[in-house]
Amino acid sequence: MRISALLEQKGTEVSTITGDASIDDAVTELSRHQIGALVVSPGDGSIEGILSERDIVRRLHDQHGALLGQPVSSIMSTAVTTCSPEDDTEALMAVMTDRRIRHIPVVSDGRLCGIVSIGDVVKIRIRELEKDRNELVDYIRAR
Repeated sequence: MRISALLEQKGTEVSTITGDASIDDAVTELSRHQIGALVVSPGDGSIEGILSERDIVRRLHDQHGALLGQPVSSIMSTAVTTCSPEDDTEALMAVMTDRRIRHIPVVSDGRLCGIVSIGDVVKIRIRELEKDRNELVDYIRAR
């Protein structure tokens, strides 16, 4: 299945935050949207970075409460792996597994157009496998 088909099912909404927002603001947004990552963008569809719950937790260990007042840009990941709507979900799952990445922004024509989590990809893959299984069972029963 293509990423575009996955986005048709889950939607294209992406929660973003600016790099100058505070980590406290980011925590609020993550909690409010019940998500695990925010794309860091100035609001024009470009991507400056990504901030995940893991990024925050790892820095909290060292900096404690002082971290909350720092800007998102101080801890965001700037080397962002992205994918295209034309990419295959199975190939993307391999990339996510190999690189230990849980969230990958979807980019088309240089602009952010969605985000895919490992949960989204696994859910779609399970549906595909269940469909294949059911087709095989039906084929065997018909014989």
